[in-house]
Amino acid sequence: MSFVGFLDAQHDRFNSTRALDFLAPLSLRLYLAAVFWVAGMNKVAGFDNVVEWFGNGEWGLGLPFPWLMAFLATAAEVGGAVLLLLGLGTRYIALPLIVTMLVAIFTVHWDHGWQAVADLNSPGATAATAEAITRLERAREILQEYGNYAWLTADGRYSFVVSNNGIEWGVTYLLMLLVLFFQGGGRWFSVDYWIEQRYRAQ
Repeated sequence: MSFVGFLDAQHDRFNSTRALDFLAPLSLRLYLAAVFWVAGMNKVAGFDNVVEWFGNGEWGLGLPFPWLMAFLATAAEVGGAVLLLLGLGTRYIALPLIVTMLVAIFTVHWDHGWQAVADLNSPGATAATAEAITRLERAREILQEYGNYAWLTADGRYSFVVSNNGIEWGVTYLLMLLVLFFQGGGRWFSVDYWIEQRYRAQ
């Protein structure tokens, strides 16, 4: 078999996996549903604080109409989580969630660079990252001296990190939402699919 023939055969094998292509959008929907549910319910629980943070220009975001903006963000996240879980109106709800992510990226995270967690070995590390690592090391020293550090870091499963609050997670969620916007909720396990099957057939 020639090299081109081998590549063609491999391509056909990969194409045969399309029978399971519904797993990709289903996985994205379930993952994002959990992310937005938690984010939205946190806003519901502390809604007054969110409004204040959205509107305060000194230490907050300084957004206009903070109550409205907070309400829209909360509704998009909570409602979006439910709709993504069901696969109902997937492309429609992806749009306000994309806007929410863009606002978060550019108003909250942009000034902190790329990294979500401060790590000097990650791309985009800055002087602020180095300072965060210095603070983290000092915090570890304090915990080792005054706390039960062995228990806090038991079995090597628990470690302390410093949030860099960069755009990494926001961009990741944005890209996942873009896939859902262009591809939809997927076959079999989305309400959108069954609605389309019903009305396309008619």
